[in-house]
Amino acid sequence: MTRRLAQVAKKVGVSEATVSRVLNGKPGVSEATRQAVLSALDVLGYERPTQLRGERARLVGLVLPELQNPIFPAFAEVIGGALAQLGLTPVLCTQTKGGVSEADYVALLLQQQVSGVVFAGGLYAQADAPHDHYRQLADRKIPVVLVNAAIDHLGFPGVSCDDAVAVEQAWRHLASLGHERIGLVLGPGDHMPSQRKLAAARAVCAAGGGRLPDQHVGRALFSIEGGQAASARLLEAGVTGFICASDPLALGVVRAARRRGLSVPGDVSVVGYDDSALMNCTEPPLTTVRQPIESMGRAAVEMLYAQVGGSDVPAQELLFEPELVVRGSTGQAPRT
Repeated sequence: MTRRLAQVAKKVGVSEATVSRVLNGKPGVSEATRQAVLSALDVLGYERPTQLRGERARLVGLVLPELQNPIFPAFAEVIGGALAQLGLTPVLCTQTKGGVSEADYVALLLQQQVSGVVFAGGLYAQADAPHDHYRQLADRKIPVVLVNAAIDHLGFPGVSCDDAVAVEQAWRHLASLGHERIGLVLGPGDHMPSQRKLAAARAVCAAGGGRLPDQHVGRALFSIEGGQAASARLLEAGVTGFICASDPLALGVVRAARRRGLSVPGDVSVVGYDDSALMNCTEPPLTTVRQPIESMGRAAVEMLYAQVGGSDVPAQELLFEPELVVRGSTGQAPRT
């Protein structure tokens, strides 16, 4: 019994006396702490006291498209931690190539009678992808929050980093360094955040009396290899300043430039997006647009928790301001 108290107390971050009060049904403990203790019992494999067995652990699905891009583990850490603090137990669902799909995970979560689902990246951001499984959640009235959402007709609340502001910040930075031939390396054509970035870039060009040439826009899957392949045509077109839709895409551009004998930032400047882990340790350290992960993750959990508690949360998208982080991958444009 003493060992159980100690383990649960350590897991939740409270005293053993607080755990004891919860297990014995004593007053003086907040509901959030009480639920966190009960969830910790479930996670650690302990049986609940008889009088508490009727209360099912409140599970929340946390669905991610992958874990290779460091931005998704970062979101998982913030969202998972915030859920646990509220007495909700996160169930991590990560898609794998040729493995369990997002729709399969939704079916599994429905079987587990989850209290809600947070999607941090997924098919909702692709206009041409199947969205039927989201409709299943809506029909069951399961609380859902989308991170970096972009498709209005799904009818779920969401939090997003402002793609337009991100591009404007990156574009102004490259222009201030003298770059005139600025290009974009984006995700697939139906990826809505990439569409927003493209629209913002075109607006910036139009405001300056110019136009963004089609050969200055490359598209790829979100990976280093994708960025390397997509940037080849832009380098041939003479682009010297690159704005990328993710940090791995940006690292792919750096690799492509070097394999052509170009230096970064001597000949080519590269701006990433996310400021994911270790981007200050690359060579050169990557200039990138930072998503406010902590604020976005906590806001997503607050929106979900309000729905779980029965509150009506408007199906709107909260936009968060990004921050340009200038490092060594951007420099003065080369003299022609």
